[in-house]
Formats: sequence, C-alpha cells, structure tokens
Amino acid sequence: SRVRDLFEEAKKNAPCIIFIDEVDAIGKSRDSRYGGGNDEREQTLNQLLAEMDGFDPTKGVILLAATNRPEVLDQALLRPGRFDRRIIIDRPNLAGRLATLQVHTRNIKLAEDVNLRKVALATAGCVGADLANLVNEAALRAVRRGRRLVTQEDLLAAFELVIAGTEKKGSVLTELEKKLVAYHEVGHAMVAYKQKNTEPVQKITIVPHTQGSLGYTLLMPEEDKTELRTKDELMAKITVSMGGRAAEEVVMNTMTNGASQDIQDATNIARNMVAMFGMSEQFGMMALASRRNQYLDGGYGMDCAQDTAAQMDKAVKDILDQCYRQAVEIIRANREDMDKVVAYLLEKETITGAEMVAIIEGRDPALVEDPYASTQSGPQGGDIEPPARSIHITSQPVVPPPGPSEEAGSPPPAGPEDGSTPAE
Repeated sequence: SRVRDLFEEAKKNAPCIIFIDEVDAIGKSRDSRYGGGNDEREQTLNQLLAEMDGFDPTKGVILLAATNRPEVLDQALLRPGRFDRRIIIDRPNLAGRLATLQVHTRNIKLAEDVNLRKVALATAGCVGADLANLVNEAALRAVRRGRRLVTQEDLLAAFELVIAGTEKKGSVLTELEKKLVAYHEVGHAMVAYKQKNTEPVQKITIVPHTQGSLGYTLLMPEEDKTELRTKDELMAKITVSMGGRAAEEVVMNTMTNGASQDIQDATNIARNMVAMFGMSEQFGMMALASRRNQYLDGGYGMDCAQDTAAQMDKAVKDILDQCYRQAVEIIRANREDMDKVVAYLLEKETITGAEMVAIIEGRDPALVEDPYASTQSGPQGGDIEPPARSIHITSQPVVPPPGPSEEAGSPPPAGPEDGSTPAE
C-alpha cells in the first residue's frame, strides 16, 4: 500500500519526480542466488512493478532510481517500459574535477598562486565528496596558520591528508627503522624515475601518518588521460611497486612487512593482466575471470577449471618475478644516486620529486625554484592515463630484523624492494 500511496501522491503533485535511492533494497532479484524469498520484499517489488506497468509518462511524473549494485536487480525491473534507460555516473574526469573544485572554492579566498587545474590533475580518481573534503581541509589548514587566503600548498597538503591521514608527530622511529623506510620509499621513487611509462614522483616522506603508513611515495599524473593502459604501462607500475622490497633486499640485505600492500597491488595487476586483459604468453586472448561488481569492489569470479587456475597462478608469478628482477637491476645500477637521495631524505624527512631529481643531476636541491616541477625522465611512452591516484603507502609497522647492527644499512651491492609506494 505504501508503494501505491507513493504513486498516488506523485500524480496529485504532478509535475514531479519519484526518486528511489538504493533501489536494490526493494528490487533485488527473486532468484535464490541473490537472497530471494523474502515475502515482504517480494510484495513490495510486485507492487512497484504493477504501478510501473500502469505508469503514464505523459502525466508529468518521472520515475528515477539509483543503485551501486545493478547486477542484483530483478530483470523485470529493467525491461522496456520500466527502468529501460541506464545512466552510469562514473568518477569525474579532469573537466569534472576542475568544475567541482571551482564550485567548492567560490566562497573561499584563494591566493594568487592557486592553480585549480593542477589540483584537479593530482586528484585523478577522486569523487565530488573527496574534493569537497579536500577544499575544507585546505581552508582549515590556512586558518590554523593564521592566513586569510588558501594557497596552492594548502590544497596539495589537504589532498595528501585525505589519502594518507595526518602526520603522527609523536611517533618515534629508531635510526634503523628510519633507514629501512627511507630506502624503501626511495626505492619506489628511483624505479619510477628511471622507467618510461610511469607517473612522475611528486613527494617522498618518511614521516608516519595516521592511516598506518610509516612513509609514502606520491606519484601524480601530469595530464588527465583515459583508463586505457598498455601492457608496458602495467608492467612499469608493477615494477614500481617492487621498488621498495628490492631496495630493502639489495641495500639493507633484509626484508620487512612494509611491502605487504605493494605486493598485494602488484599481484592484483598481474592477475588482471593474465585473467582478464589477455596479456600473457601462456593463455593469450583467453578470459579466465570476470568482475562481479564494478562499483563496490565485488571481486572476481573464476571462469576456468582448477588445473587452469594453477597454471594461471604460475603465469602471474612469472610476471611478478620479471618485474622484480627489473626493479633490482635499476636499484643496483643507480645505487650511488640512491644513497645521496636517502641521505637528504633522512635529514629533511620529506622531500619533493624535483629535489630528488636535482640530487641525481648533481644540483643543489635547496635551490630548486619549483618544488612541484616535473620529474619525468625522458620521453614517457604512450598517451595512456597513468593510474588514478597512485600512492604507495606503508601501512604496517616495520619490524627490524633480529640482530643486524647499524652497519646493516651500509651499502652492499645494491637493490630495491617491492614497488608501488611507501613502505607499509
């Protein structure tokens, strides 16, 4: 009766719009796979279907609904004459993010150095709520520092606050832990800098943050691109994720749990390459898995036999091993530059990508005019958009190896770690 009353009320107030949010709550498929069988819900769904059948769009009433789980909706809801037009509201592109930032900053006084386009580029992958939160945090930061204007630094700092949390000023790391985290993060940054098809390094820090990281390396795109990725770009991304663990092993001759998220990220990319993207020699153009829900990280379902799945795991491992070897080679070949960057990072605790490049090129990092200048090293193959919001974070405490003394940090042959970002 409530559904019937709703439509009657809408007709009385025409022209009007009926909007049903989270329509999957009442419109879930009656198939047992999706938890069908609830009598009350079925009655509600049946009444909704009946009302939609007698619905006359010329009467000035429009029916809209929204869901994050389109795959669980009853097919009867989606047939022609009912919800037959579907509009996907995706994450905003560069133009959308820029427009959103302009809306949220219109009542805020901005300094002359503010470039909202750069902020929009940095926030690839963010939704409107993320951007609203970012602007609010930037305004609060300016007020805390006694300024009446919000600067570009405030906006970029707010972006990092949203993705990594606030700095844990009371957290104290031992000298060994600092060195481990520093080499881990610089490992990511060095591998990213020395490869093509990667995003430029924006920032490296070994300051612990509230979202669990002991440090992180921030990579940000310089232009907005599509979600299209080449195989070379995906391989480069995996290699960057391997940079942290490679640095730990080559330089410190040990391993920490700080690479756990990096390993997870790298494995996910490699698995997608094999199972969904047709990028492995063993399986070629064969789909081995399918995504269950593109909106709520619903995971993947395997579309192959168990013995094939075992072979797929081997193909995934082959990709990971290849990328790890590449990361190790880069760390060893650039060990001297890496030591210089780590020494500067240990002194400053937070440095920009431009300062890292200055050190590698033999310039004084203190004389860098634009701390956010590009760190692209040579031509970056392809015009494919780099991953949205690439940030590597160490979300678990580093556990120092039992025994090794400070000398464990003195440079051995050289080597990198996992790749993707901060030491977790």
